Amino acid sequence: MKCVVDYGKCTGLGICESLAPDFFEVNDDGDLELLKEDIAPDELQAVEEAVAGCPTEALSIER
Repeated sequence: MKCVVDYGKCTGLGICESLAPDFFEVNDDGDLELLKEDIAPDELQAVEEAVAGCPTEALSIER
């Protein structure tokens, strides 16, 4: 499974960063950086929470 970001929709609010900090980071310019794409089974819950919590629906999981 992979985490996917639609950067055209992302506004850099950082909710994903607070829910899954191993995957997401908002840099000093306010842009989201995807720290890693591949999702291990033990990381799936955190990434699913980040996807569900994204108000702009910029995140998804490719299965």
